[in-house]
Amino acid sequence: MPAGAKVGMEDDIRSIELRGRTVEFTLRRSARRSLGMTIDQRGLTVTIPWRASLRETETFMRERADWVLEKLAEWAARPQPQQLALHDGMQIPVLGTACRVVWLAGGNRVRWVEGIGSRELHLQLRRFEDAHAVMLRGLQQYALEYFSGRVQEYGYLLNRFAPDVSVPAVHLTNARTRWGSCSRLSGIRLNWRLIHLPRPQIDYVVAHEVAHLLEMNHSDRFWQVVERLEPAYEHAKHQLRHANRIIPAL
Repeated sequence: MPAGAKVGMEDDIRSIELRGRTVEFTLRRSARRSLGMTIDQRGLTVTIPWRASLRETETFMRERADWVLEKLAEWAARPQPQQLALHDGMQIPVLGTACRVVWLAGGNRVRWVEGIGSRELHLQLRRFEDAHAVMLRGLQQYALEYFSGRVQEYGYLLNRFAPDVSVPAVHLTNARTRWGSCSRLSGIRLNWRLIHLPRPQIDYVVAHEVAHLLEMNHSDRFWQVVERLEPAYEHAKHQLRHANRIIPAL
């Protein structure tokens, strides 16, 4: 789902020529009755009814080409987050709270130091130039362990009313525009950058993807499954729209 996200097999990445420009978009089929478009930091998403044809969809988009190109240009003109300067003692958000990064001499390994109300990421570095790669590896390892635990938890809740559904392995993605995806073939994939966000927002994304194990769509039944897994999901879903204000550019 986004980074809100490619969720479910209905999402399809396509492109179209609009006014001489190639525009990539996410095509999403749903139970809605009409065609619709949204543009945000993830780009263009076109949502269409199950029975709508690609020809009909492309005609719909070309009729609104000026609006699409104008909105895409507005998003492109927004200031991009600057690369975070790395230094000993810097702080980055982990699970929504500040985590201090400590540089030490060592063999390019990481060590997490958890205290009561505090968290530190110790980078044991051969060279200062290795700090970025070592820090990313440490964050991704932490993310995979944490996400795997949350998927198992929500998988357990799902199995209470859908016992025949198998909970697949969890993998990380490095996508810039999607929070996660779910497929019966490739399992659940979650954007490692979610590890910067508060726990409720991570839980919403995980519940969303786990719900797709039962409902590979965005129908009313799907959202009912999400609510059974995470009753307070609406607030976290809303807060997730502001995630880019929290996630550092690393």
